[in-house]
Amino acid sequence: MLHDVVDLSRFQFAFTAMYHFLFVPLTLGMTFLLAIMESIYVITGKQVYKDMTKFWGKLFAINFALGVATGLTFEFQFGTNWAYYSHYVGDIFGVPLAIEALMAFFLESTMIGMFFFGWDRLSKRQHLSVTWLVALGSNLSALLILVANGWMQNPVGGHFDYETMRMEMTNFSEVIFNPVAQVKFVHTVASGYVCGSMFVLGVSAYYLLKGRDLAFARRSFTIAASFGLMAIIAVMILGDESGYELGDVQKTKLAAIEAEWHTEPAPAAFTAFGFPNQDKMETEYAIKIPYLMGIIATRSLDTQVTGISDLKKQHAARIRNGMVAYGLLTKLRSGDRTAANIAAFNEVKGDLGYGLLLKPYTKNVVDATPEQIQQATNDSIPRVWPLFFTFRIMVGAGFLMFAIVGAAFFQSCRHKVTKNKWILKAALYGIPLPWIAIEAGWFVAEYGRQPWAIGEILPVNMAASHLAPSQLWFSLSLIIGLYTLFFIAEAYLMAKFARLGPSSLKTGRYHFEQQDNAKDTITHQVEA
Repeated sequence: MLHDVVDLSRFQFAFTAMYHFLFVPLTLGMTFLLAIMESIYVITGKQVYKDMTKFWGKLFAINFALGVATGLTFEFQFGTNWAYYSHYVGDIFGVPLAIEALMAFFLESTMIGMFFFGWDRLSKRQHLSVTWLVALGSNLSALLILVANGWMQNPVGGHFDYETMRMEMTNFSEVIFNPVAQVKFVHTVASGYVCGSMFVLGVSAYYLLKGRDLAFARRSFTIAASFGLMAIIAVMILGDESGYELGDVQKTKLAAIEAEWHTEPAPAAFTAFGFPNQDKMETEYAIKIPYLMGIIATRSLDTQVTGISDLKKQHAARIRNGMVAYGLLTKLRSGDRTAANIAAFNEVKGDLGYGLLLKPYTKNVVDATPEQIQQATNDSIPRVWPLFFTFRIMVGAGFLMFAIVGAAFFQSCRHKVTKNKWILKAALYGIPLPWIAIEAGWFVAEYGRQPWAIGEILPVNMAASHLAPSQLWFSLSLIIGLYTLFFIAEAYLMAKFARLGPSSLKTGRYHFEQQDNAKDTITHQVEA
């Protein structure tokens, strides 16, 4: 039940973030597909590829507009709902977001305007350059945002200053080249490419099933299948890399995702399925694959994956160190800044965040009881079952997409796209799969970081603004109502123009459409 400020703030942020990310991956994927289609148009000079770029660009524009509208509300919450977070880490967290807004977003939005209004004002190559700059801007925007998010997961390149009571940047290059941020970026944008490919593939399959706009649909289907297959393979490879990074810097998240209750002899087995029981610290009816977990997480056969029970022991020790750090910080803030106190604080300040986990249970952190320390230790581990099942939903959706895109690519290579209706139906009904996988992936990434707003530095319970629950309920109600209207508008417009198809361009039917309808068995190679 949502009843306090922290829970309400978390729910509102989660709702707006996951809603906003309904639009972002399609934007990322569609920009590259548009650039590919227009490149073929410039190379071949065939009108159909220009019409493909214009038509899919129309659907892209609808999605982009909704993405911008929801993103603004999402970002403002750092100031409204998470004021102490903004104060505590704004000097570092705000830098990549500022660069994104001032450079990447303006590049993308400016180029999008030129994309839509420059067809009759720019040469072919100039317009193609604009389209590629749209793709570059969207990916650069994603990179900078994910640098900020990666820093939340693995805070590097900064230190805590006891005089200002803020995190301050010490090395910008470490923030930018944070290994967690880089892996998140390539994994996220690749998943966006899959999303765009599945969308184009599914809508093209709809036209092929209806027997309309066949030349347009076949070409769109083939491009989406080819680009989508490369993207889904990249997602799988980069997903493996993400698992390795988790094993290196986010051991708690990894153990929770895999329900790794106890440290096993290396290499650890991977639990394919089961029912995690956090109270008993065991997974009931577990189905395990030997060695796989150890290989994914450590890339070795002799390195152990630390289990939750051992992690809790480590966290309890760090909480006790955090109590010492908190006591020394209190002395420094009161003016007792002797060299001995400063040196002692610098030795233990890395565990200050763990000491702050005691704040919900006691105002006097340095005098916390063993029971309060145990409560804080339990809080240092997120709930396992939501992560366990959501991760498997993500993986399952990914394998389904790989099967669909792989079959579509195989049939495209054989020039028999229309011969297997089940592939077309699978592509059409598979349109929601990338969103299911992506939303599940973000849930795993963010819920798995709990209880931290900034990993091992700032707990979520310390980061929220001092608001009344009634204020949050009011803003949450407005956001849900407004976003529901946005969703209805998006679904209506996308469905409307998708059903209209290329005819909505008002350029007339393609001169070869009649021939395609009469000779449905013509090969894609001859058609091209």
